[in-house]
Order: sequence, then C-alpha cells, then structure tokens
Amino acid sequence: MELYNYFRSSASYRVRIALALKGLEYDYLPVHLVRNEQLSPSFTELSAMQLVPVLKDGDKVLTQSMAIIEYLDEVHPEPKLLPGDAFARARIRALAQDVACEIHPVDNLRVLRYLVREMHVSEDDKNRWYRHWVETGLAAVERQLAGHPATGRFCHGDTPTLADCVLVPQIHNAQRFDCQLDHAPTVMRVFEECMALDAFSKTQASACPDAA
Repeated sequence: MELYNYFRSSASYRVRIALALKGLEYDYLPVHLVRNEQLSPSFTELSAMQLVPVLKDGDKVLTQSMAIIEYLDEVHPEPKLLPGDAFARARIRALAQDVACEIHPVDNLRVLRYLVREMHVSEDDKNRWYRHWVETGLAAVERQLAGHPATGRFCHGDTPTLADCVLVPQIHNAQRFDCQLDHAPTVMRVFEECMALDAFSKTQASACPDAA
C-alpha cells in the first residue's frame, strides 16, 4: 500500500494510526500542503478534492480518512476499529464525526489560508477563530464521553476505535495552537491513554519523515 499524506495533516495522522494499530506496512509518500504540492495535476488525478490522505491499495485509490479507515477495517478486520453491535458502531462513528465533521472542516489549512489571504483576517483573529471552534467542539465531545457507560480507557471501551483515531490528531493540533483544554478532562484522559501506545506516538507529526 501507498499512503500520500502530509505530516501535519490531522486527517493523514488518523490513517497512519489505523495502519499502525493493524500492523499494516505501507510506503510513506509526502505531499507538502504548504508548498501546494496537492494542486499538481498528478495528485489531482488521485484526489479530485486535492486533499490528503490518499491510500493506494494495489489498483484501488481511496480518499477521505474515515472512509479509508472503514475500508481497512473491512479488509483487515483485526483488531476491529468498529467493534460491537450496530448501536456501538453508531456511537463510535458519531464521536468520530463530532471531530471530523464539526471541528476539523472549519479549521483546516485551506480555510485558515482563505481567512488570511482573501478576507484579510489578522493572524491574531485567525487564531481566535481556530481556538473558538476547537474549544467549543471539544466541549461537546467531552459531554459525549463524560459519564457515559460505554466510555472506557478509550472513547468507546478499553481498546482504540475509529473515534480515537480521529480524536488524537485534533488534540495535537489544539495543543499546537495553544487551545484551552482543561474544560475537557475526559477527552484529555483518553488522549493520554492513546499516546501511551506506539500506534499513536510513533505516527505523530514529529515522527514523520517529512517533518520540518
């Protein structure tokens, strides 16, 4: 398999975690987003949205991180990242979407660039924008996790799931932008549990070959 990704892309990090949890080998192919390598014609042929990650599995080309992870979970089912019955899997997907659909889209690189370059938002106001959506979004995730009987060591139970693969990269980005996190103690406890595992710690941005 080949993974096209960028070291600071939280969506790419999600897939790196999933691959590591499953013990799957792959070729790491960097696409530097700040240098606009994702806009090249050759990459656009792989990703119509010009986004990372992209996973090539033989002649199959997959895009969108959560779709890639679900594909991996079906093709390589152990350990399961979507375990349990239909209701459990729905909860895991909902927790993942709380981050991937409600927090991440308004704070990714192309949105932040547009705010600065096209709308002439100051650097301080851009960072205020980022922190607002991350902090309020993680407060909602905290409400989903805290005290819920299905929350265990991790977001759902005592083994990592899709939800953890999505949550951890968002926390790394939140820390990078100096977001307040003390209002989400359950979220941070789960984060620490995850980071104690090699699959999370050895795939983080600073450990990537294209880290700069």
